[in-house]
Amino acid sequence: MKEDFYEILGVSKNATAAEIKKAYRKKAIEFHPDKNPGDAKAEEMFKKAAEAYEVLSDPDKKAKYDQFGHQAFEGGGFGSGSMNMEDIFSQFGDIFGSAFGGGGFSGFSGGFGGGQRRVKGSNLRIRVKLTLEEVANGVEKKIKVKRKRVAKGTTYKTCGTCNGQGQVTRIQNTILGRMQTASTCTSCGGTGQVIDKKPANADAQGMILSEETVAIKIPAGVVDGMQLKVTGKGNDAPGGNGISGDLLVAIEELPHPTLQREGDNLHYDLYISFSEAALGTSKEIDTVTGKVRIKIDPGTQSGKILRLRKKGIPGINSYGTGDLLVHVNVWTPKTLSKEQKDFFESMMDDQHFAPNPEKEDKSFFEKVKDMFS
Repeated sequence: MKEDFYEILGVSKNATAAEIKKAYRKKAIEFHPDKNPGDAKAEEMFKKAAEAYEVLSDPDKKAKYDQFGHQAFEGGGFGSGSMNMEDIFSQFGDIFGSAFGGGGFSGFSGGFGGGQRRVKGSNLRIRVKLTLEEVANGVEKKIKVKRKRVAKGTTYKTCGTCNGQGQVTRIQNTILGRMQTASTCTSCGGTGQVIDKKPANADAQGMILSEETVAIKIPAGVVDGMQLKVTGKGNDAPGGNGISGDLLVAIEELPHPTLQREGDNLHYDLYISFSEAALGTSKEIDTVTGKVRIKIDPGTQSGKILRLRKKGIPGINSYGTGDLLVHVNVWTPKTLSKEQKDFFESMMDDQHFAPNPEKEDKSFFEKVKDMFS
């Protein structure tokens, strides 16, 4: 089981954004690869801290994590668990300031302290609608996505303003002495490269909008509002040495005509007649894997709940499968013929029609308690 993000950073669930950022900076500096060369355990802790910060620093992701835990982001290779070192360096390098020579992180392009930044392309967001059957069984969706790609024939050259470093260093004389500051180069945006040649149909950054079909594997058990991530399927980064952004997939669960979802469990309302309740019958009902036939015993009471085990939704973390709860409702006819009225009137004083609940005939509140236990 994955470690709790709050425990990884050493903060409480009530920690402020500033406290979370401070805690992450402390952990990342402690386990930074430059301070722990060749230490695989330190590198793993470095990645865990970045993964925790990626979620807890984003209000929307933090809210989902607080509600659903790790299952809000995991499954099928999606989510924050797919972060690599390049993601960390490109996204969170500015947090470290002067901790490594005044230049922050520089990715893998030239070490630390004034090196060239690895710029990441912007993310794309799409919404995917799923039926309850697709949620229960998992599905692969092929979606057409319009992405910004580096146009064919585009070439780049070293930025003359920063000499390919991606940063501009300035020295100022102050009352405290000479101070050196480094800022992102405005000419190249930190990439260290500028456009040399580009085709006529490309934009100012040498990019062109192209349509691509992306296969998205959606694991079973996702919930409405969950966001999955397909790494590297966002927009390309400007310049010739960046990494592509990600494709963020928001899940929308479509309502089912007969089944209602509650967590991993499903509910089905089954209506039967007086005759069927008294004599017993069999009924065909919907499940997420197809129709099944269930037996209704003679003398079944209205409100009885039949539990079909493992006919619900699989847990997103593979912690088992929910159940299908069938709620039996005995339908009372609203209109009767004269013969029917005469029959029921003759049965008014019959002992077989008098209510006589037994111990196994649980009350409504007991049924609700059982349903949630």
